[in-house]
Amino acid sequence: MKTILIAGGNSGIGLQASRDLLADGHRLVLLGRDPRKGEAALASFGTAGDRASFLAADLSTHDGVRDAAQLVLGQHDRIDALVHTTGVFTFQESRTADGLHPFFAVNYLSRYHLTQLLLPALRHAGRPVVVMMTAAIPPTDDADFGRFPEFAPFGFSRDRKPVQLANHHYAAHLTRSEPGLAAGVVNAGSAKTDIMRIAPWYMRVGTKVLGPVVFDSVKTSAHNVVEATRRDDWHTPLY
Repeated sequence: MKTILIAGGNSGIGLQASRDLLADGHRLVLLGRDPRKGEAALASFGTAGDRASFLAADLSTHDGVRDAAQLVLGQHDRIDALVHTTGVFTFQESRTADGLHPFFAVNYLSRYHLTQLLLPALRHAGRPVVVMMTAAIPPTDDADFGRFPEFAPFGFSRDRKPVQLANHHYAAHLTRSEPGLAAGVVNAGSAKTDIMRIAPWYMRVGTKVLGPVVFDSVKTSAHNVVEATRRDDWHTPLY
């Protein structure tokens, strides 16, 4: 039985991944912003919920990530796998309490920050795994990292690539700096989840109309996340 921490495991693709990994017999710790969704997720697991717990955390801020890591380390001295499925999808020019754009703060920085803080527990595992979910972007693509990390003002079409590619760079860094740790970036395809709630109106309309044609099921979208977490036969860093 592995202890697996899933950031964003209380909704969407992360919730489906949680169900699949619980079915394998593992122990799960879910991180999420909304306690009500966390409670609903645990209730949906049935008897398997005895092997799952939920911790409320705001991973969009430095303080929120530090608080989450402190809670996790206070309860678990070993983490076998850390899975990042959290994400925001917005075109708006907004800022977190730390003055960062939420697309950068959640889709990359929180993953780096939380993983670094949890390395002591990951190092206690036999073959620790870190999996980061992101949109499809080849690691060989070009991107302008000159606007990193402020992205002021944020422009989605221009700034999404360096944020998403940063996940690839971090996976490579973990491979070099943490012997025995496997790091991977996975593309979950396209699925209709709560991440669309703050997308522009025309995208929400398009999703409603074309969703049955262009979107995968949530279970299908969770497949790569689950396989990268449960299997030990892939080379790191993986895409």
